[in-house]
Amino acid sequence: MSALSPAVSRPVPLGRLTVVELRKLADTRAGLWLLIVIVLATAGTSVLQLGWADESEQSFPAFFLFGQVPSAVLLPVLGILSVTSEWSQRTVLGTFTLVPARGRVLGAKVVAGVLISVAATALAAILAAVATVIAGPLGGAASWRLEPSLIGQSLLLQAVFVLMGIGFGTLLLSTPLAIVVFFALPTVWSVLGSVVKSLSTASEWLDLNFTSQALTNPDMTGGEWSRLAVSATVWVVIPLVAGVVRVLRQEVS
Repeated sequence: MSALSPAVSRPVPLGRLTVVELRKLADTRAGLWLLIVIVLATAGTSVLQLGWADESEQSFPAFFLFGQVPSAVLLPVLGILSVTSEWSQRTVLGTFTLVPARGRVLGAKVVAGVLISVAATALAAILAAVATVIAGPLGGAASWRLEPSLIGQSLLLQAVFVLMGIGFGTLLLSTPLAIVVFFALPTVWSVLGSVVKSLSTASEWLDLNFTSQALTNPDMTGGEWSRLAVSATVWVVIPLVAGVVRVLRQEVS
């Protein structure tokens, strides 16, 4: 038995846990359909631009940036489900029994969220390339010039919102509540910031919906990066850290 002890106590590799978490994203009916909707909606953005956008807007950068919208809106919901579905379906007991180190499980969920963000960005690029090829014969601009900075910024945009979803999921541990709060709270803050003059300055720093728009600009300034960092800290880092602390201390029954 002593010879087997080291193998038994050896922690599950993070890579294997990440693969498991990626598989879980499509294991549930809600997660699978959400992924299908994201793919179809991303393709739909190219169809809309090919059919109704001005010829000057039928270029690879335009297709690529517009193709980011569906995943930016829907992938955070997938991030929420990756955490809350286990608690609502009570499979979390089995998960933490097999992998008692809860921090490693949460770390795998974060890595899986980042990887799905990369996949969504790659999908948008592939569909944008196809749309650009089609746009040429149809009279569109069909320009392929894309600022390299936009690639990294697009990845960051997707990752920020997915991690925000995971943060709200870990903090609230309830699918309906986390989804409602995720969409409602930032929206309410955005409205207040635009209506209440005394909050306008604070809104420029704390409204993630506003500060993240700069990521679609290839020449972001230092001030824009600073405002993005502050708003991401409030809406992503703090909920995620607080959520991790809650999950680590939460009693599983």
